[in-house]
Amino acid sequence: MQLPGAAYLFTITVLGMLAAPPASAQDIRGLEVCTAEKQMERRTSCLQANVEFLHQVLAKLARETNAKLNDAKSEIAAARAEVAALKSALGKLESELAQMRAKPEPAAKK
Repeated sequence: MQLPGAAYLFTITVLGMLAAPPASAQDIRGLEVCTAEKQMERRTSCLQANVEFLHQVLAKLARETNAKLNDAKSEIAAARAEVAALKSALGKLESELAQMRAKPEPAAKK
């Protein structure tokens, strides 16, 4: 099983934000209400600032998600190594047990 790439996570994040119920810009820290601007230059500048802010937030979320994925990958690798070591130890114990069962019991001393 392969883990999704950063581009896939970015797409999912963007789609999640778009699918979320509409909220006023005041609900998101850092966003401005651009509809209050009357001049198109100021409104455009306001919208560009909002877009830049959202890009920064998405980049931060992508970094955090990648860090979590990397942590999970290392934990999985450690768990696999531990399972392999335990399988090896179990195999050794099973072979020792088979050898012990194969040996005849010494006769009891009288």
